[in-house]
Amino acid sequence: MQENRVKKLIKSRVSLAPMAGITDYVLRSLIRKYSKTCLITTEMISSEFLAQTLQGRSGTEILKRDLNHSPISYQISGHKPHLMNLAAKTLSPTADMIDINMGCPVNKVVKGQDGCALMKNPNLASDLVKAVKDGTDKPVSVKFRLGYNTMNYVEFGQKMQEAGAEFITIHARTRSQMYSGKANWALVKSLKENVDIPVFVNGDITSIESAVEALEKSKADGVAIGRGALGDPTLLYRIERYLSNGEKLSEPDITEKMALLKLHLDEEIKLRGEITGIKFVRKFYPYYLSGFKNAKQLRTKLVVEEDYNTIIKTLNSLTSSPVL
Repeated sequence: MQENRVKKLIKSRVSLAPMAGITDYVLRSLIRKYSKTCLITTEMISSEFLAQTLQGRSGTEILKRDLNHSPISYQISGHKPHLMNLAAKTLSPTADMIDINMGCPVNKVVKGQDGCALMKNPNLASDLVKAVKDGTDKPVSVKFRLGYNTMNYVEFGQKMQEAGAEFITIHARTRSQMYSGKANWALVKSLKENVDIPVFVNGDITSIESAVEALEKSKADGVAIGRGALGDPTLLYRIERYLSNGEKLSEPDITEKMALLKLHLDEEIKLRGEITGIKFVRKFYPYYLSGFKNAKQLRTKLVVEEDYNTIIKTLNSLTSSPVL
């Protein structure tokens, strides 16, 4: 029954993985502009933050969504069951699914016992799933890694399912690997064989080809795209199309990428104000502005530019001169 509920919600084999400071309202909207059915996920939302500052109110930037954003999963982090329960209650009216972060490898997160640190404490992780389940009538999912130092992902996944998790996303690296080396998609197969709920594989999926390879090796139900979507909001849709009917759509060319970057910039300014929006988009320049002559020099120039008109003129010059 649980699996049917998730399958009814998620019609796609592709999802947008949560990334702190990245998968904000604007990027989620850009992804949805192309893919109408993929699961999109918010940035990681601290249960402590929700408890301290929201107290049931909605409308802040991190919670913002449109009607067409469904299916959308809201990801929460924390290690205190009562606060995770409160977070679930707070987010339930807005979310289609509540996801629990058990995979973030960043030092400040794991030192606080959150994120991937929970893989060292399966009993607490299980209690968190139960607390979130008790606070929502929406499906509850978990995102974790192969392990913290040692690989305990199969037993961990089984325990999360027993606690009530209905969907798993697994990043195919350990915490100690952080983002180094290559994601080991083949290892995910043993998790898939030992749980009865849908599993999406995550890590190093940056193209149609890598998505197909990840699915073949992992036998997962779908793929979760993280950094691969940066600079190319069309990627999830293109992977979906290929998986559904074998159609291989082309990557955006330089003109299309500049149009996407300008749209991204304009929407961030609309959301955050001009100066804050311009500064926020700087982190995306390395992804949009790559693969052509003098790309590095251009990024170096734009990353300190604060004048909107100068930025637009610079981006327009790329599509009016031969730079490839």
